[in-house]
Amino acid sequence: MKKIDLTSGKELSVITLLSIPLIGSSLLQFLYNFIDMLFVGGLGPDAIASVGSASFFINLGYSIQAMIVVGGGIKIAHAMGSKNDKESSSYIGISLFLNFIIGIITIFGLLFLGNYLLAFLDLKNEAVQTNAYQYLAVSGFMLFFSYFNTFFIRMFSSFGNNKHSFYISAFGLVLNIILDPIFIYTFKWGVIGAAIATLIAQILMLILFVYLARNILFQKNIIQTSYRKASEIIRLGIPMSTQRVLFTVINIILAKFIASYGTDAVAAQKIGLQIESVTFIVMGSLNGAVSSFVGQNFGAKKFKRILKGYRVSLILGSLYALFTSIVFIFCSEELARLFTQDSETIAITSSYLEIIGLSQIFMAMEMIGTGVYTGIGLPKIPSIISIIFTLIRIPLAIFLMPIFGLNGIWLSIAISSLVKGLLSVTIFNVIYRRKYQNAL
Repeated sequence: MKKIDLTSGKELSVITLLSIPLIGSSLLQFLYNFIDMLFVGGLGPDAIASVGSASFFINLGYSIQAMIVVGGGIKIAHAMGSKNDKESSSYIGISLFLNFIIGIITIFGLLFLGNYLLAFLDLKNEAVQTNAYQYLAVSGFMLFFSYFNTFFIRMFSSFGNNKHSFYISAFGLVLNIILDPIFIYTFKWGVIGAAIATLIAQILMLILFVYLARNILFQKNIIQTSYRKASEIIRLGIPMSTQRVLFTVINIILAKFIASYGTDAVAAQKIGLQIESVTFIVMGSLNGAVSSFVGQNFGAKKFKRILKGYRVSLILGSLYALFTSIVFIFCSEELARLFTQDSETIAITSSYLEIIGLSQIFMAMEMIGTGVYTGIGLPKIPSIISIIFTLIRIPLAIFLMPIFGLNGIWLSIAISSLVKGLLSVTIFNVIYRRKYQNAL
């Protein structure tokens, strides 16, 4: 597999070229989720609510596994920047082993604790609860394979090579499009059919990733164990993983608040999050590209280049976020109607998009800043910002709900995103630039 040097060339060109395959891969994932939601949506609001409820705990699994993706990605990128292939291979092997352990725990955790986790949401609908558990149980096995695919995507990005990830993601999308209607409607498996389709796609994607990375995976250094290196990966990954776990747990608590407004509200949030993911596609891709770019340049001690890359990414991200804000605010009902014809669900989704649309630029600031901090090996900074101000969503929602009803929950999310984005930019400009003032 080809490794690309990110420490030379125009910052705009390098980051753009690095981002495009990631955006393509993320867009394919969005299209899959979009099409999957259209198929599930055909089963009615209860089916959407089942998948939406299970998705909170699937995201919790990804949040825990982010410890390996982030920590391993940082060390691999730094090793690449310092031209140390032996170290890079060693960190890959240890990351894969840690990934395997988390995957096994996830399978058993969702199988035996899934119903208890869903019971916390107090869905007040037995059919939704049953379908959600079935979807969650199958997703436990899906996550085992998806964890490896997520790590491989980050590993390829650390090498500056995202093209192959895009091709494999495209394959997974096409396969899901084919299998979804067959399993959901032809076999009449309903919600569980969607989960099985995803499981099959993830298994075949992993086989392709292993094949493409075979020249790295079968080196002698890959099987060496090192407690010190494993500790480094975990130490670097824990802040970001903790941030994401907390973010997911808070969303689960907010989902409990939302569920008190009925199944339509739960379905509306799932649809709203699906639509909002068009922003996450580009911001997440820029986050990954910036993290890899900064990681290699930090390893090469090119601090001025890091600052230039950050500025370019911030401009690109803000412009795109402004565009999505306009679309969310002025086309909210039209977007909601793509997923459902239920008038109540459409109205709630529309309100969600209009309020969340106000915070998209600030969310972009936060995510791009997170990529920079991760690249320089300081993930604690964005993690602390996120932990504190994501936690605030709960008391803020409790305060705002008596005044604005369900919209109070959406407002709590938008306000916290605004604060996190502004803090991320301010701290980078003050602390980081002072620390490397001589180099900059």
